[in-house]
Order: sequence, then structure tokens, then C-alpha cells
Amino acid sequence: MSSQDQYNRIVFAAAHVVAKDERTVDWDATLAFRHHLWSHGLGVAEAMDTAQRGMGLDWPTAAELIRRSAAEKAGRICAGVATDHLTGEVDLDDVLNAYLEQLDIVQEAGAQPVLMCSRQLAACARGPEDYEKVYGTLLDRVSEPVVLHWLGTAFDPALEGYWGSTEVAQATDNFLAIIAARPDKVDGVKVSLLDADHEIGLRRRLPAGVRCYTGDDFNYPDLIAGDSQGYSDALLGIFDPIAPVASKALQKLALGDTDEFHRIMAPTVPLSRHLFSAPTYYYKTGVVFLAWLAGHQERFLLLDGLETARSVEHLAEAKRLAEIAGVIDPDFAERRWQQWLASR
Repeated sequence: MSSQDQYNRIVFAAAHVVAKDERTVDWDATLAFRHHLWSHGLGVAEAMDTAQRGMGLDWPTAAELIRRSAAEKAGRICAGVATDHLTGEVDLDDVLNAYLEQLDIVQEAGAQPVLMCSRQLAACARGPEDYEKVYGTLLDRVSEPVVLHWLGTAFDPALEGYWGSTEVAQATDNFLAIIAARPDKVDGVKVSLLDADHEIGLRRRLPAGVRCYTGDDFNYPDLIAGDSQGYSDALLGIFDPIAPVASKALQKLALGDTDEFHRIMAPTVPLSRHLFSAPTYYYKTGVVFLAWLAGHQERFLLLDGLETARSVEHLAEAKRLAEIAGVIDPDFAERRWQQWLASR
């Protein structure tokens, strides 16, 4: 029995890519890391923002990544569908066609589609009716239930006003109306607003059978544990560096030992809040840094040179908190850290 079989939550780790240089993916190391996640019973959320989608990972490379990962057939996998190959000024039809192009590739690969937020849609939509037009058409075209992704402005400022309103309450109503029109086409929603109260309120309003996948890297233990009215499943970037610890905690939760789940998870929260501190969109630097300190890749390097996006002081604190959380070996990590400092 795999670890995933022992869970009572569906859990995806949004996985990073290993860079060979600033422009090239190291395919062997990247796929090996996915097997690491699968070995701990986690699903892989492929080609999401953790993989530098829109910040170094272009669509042709993302498509190749999705095809390669899905072909491994080693565990649960979902993958991001977006419009990031569009350039210049676009209209709603351009956005819809771009989504459909990527959707076809993800479905053909055999991964569950995650309909990501579109910067281009945010730029050209004039109101909630434009979101309904695009997402309604997409949901009519999917061959299996998909995950709808709501990424907040902390992760991408270009998504201001998504779902047709800058007011979160109104945007939530608009979002829920799209889901309510086609609930059989929506497996779940992935919410990354870093607002636990909002997520709880949203999940209580979802139609029966539609899951809430937490994307809250600040408050995930409480949201996953849930309350008397429900719980969140998970699709989280923080599960990339903390996979072994998260696996142990999730198995305890499935056995009904909520206290032990929280005890194991608690030390990971300060680490996560540090990695995802403002500017939040640079969290990928810390995620890859920890993968390097854990020995999953030979170099601390990101696409587009993003390893320089965080300060030495930020990375030193990430190392310290990761040791406390038990997600890296202190002696091995210290050797790598000292070698890196000496090479700067």
C-alpha cells in the first residue's frame, strides 16, 4: 500500500524544475524529483507557478515537461493550463483559443487539467460576463473534471481584479457562479489568496462534490485538518521541500491522530511563511535552494537566474528553519552552504 492509499486527503505538491543553466531544464534531475514526490505518496502538480511558469518556464518547455512527467505514469498528476504563449495585445477570443490549445495538450498527455489564471484575460476582460464566457466554454470542452485555480495578487500582481472585481467578496460570488453553472465539470478549486477565513467561507459554499484544494502556504495545517463542517485537500508549493515530513503527518491524520498531524506539521509553518514572505512570487528561489541543500540537484540554479532573487540572509534563515523542520540533513546542508558561500 502506498502512502497515498493511506491518506484521507488528496494532496498535490507543486513541483519545481531543475535548471541545467539559465535557459535549459535538466530533464533527468527534474523527473527524478517527481519520483521523489510520488515515493512519498504525493501527487505532482506539474508546470504550475512553482515550476517558474511565467517566470522563466515558457510554454513550449512547459508542454514538454507535462508530456515527460505524465509519461512516467508513477503517480497522480495534474498540470497547468494557461495562456502564457500569447504575445502582444489580445482579445477574449485569443485568450479562449490559447486556453483550448494548452488544454488539448494536457488532456492528451493524460494529466488532470488545472485551469490557471490568465494575465491576458485579466488585462482584456471588462467584467464577470467575460470570465463566464471563457471559463464556461472551457468547462464545456473538458473531457474530465478539472481544477480551477485562483491565484492571488501576492503571487502575481498582474491578476488584479480577477473574476471581474477588485473586491474579493464580489469576485468570490462571480467565481462561485461559474462553478454552480457546471459543477459536474469541476473536480475542485485551488485557492491561493493566503486568507484562511476566506478559504473556509468559500469551501462551505462550494456545490456538493466540488473539492477545495488549499493553496495557502501560510495556514495549510489547519485548513487540511479542517473542522466539523469540512476540510481542504491540498495543492501546495511548500509540499515540494517538505514532502517527507508532510507524508508522515498526513498518514497520522488519516489514522485520526490530529494532534500528531499538527505536531509534525507545526515546525514547517515558520519555514513556509519565510519562504513565501513578500515579495511572495520569489518563493521559488527558496524552494530550489532547499532542494539543493537536500541533495536533489547538484547546483543551486534557477531558470532566468532567479537564484539571485533572495538575499544571502534570507537563504540562511531558510536553511535554519528547514533544519528545525527536519526537511534537510544539517551536516550535508552545512557542507553545501559553506561551499556556496566560499564560491560567491
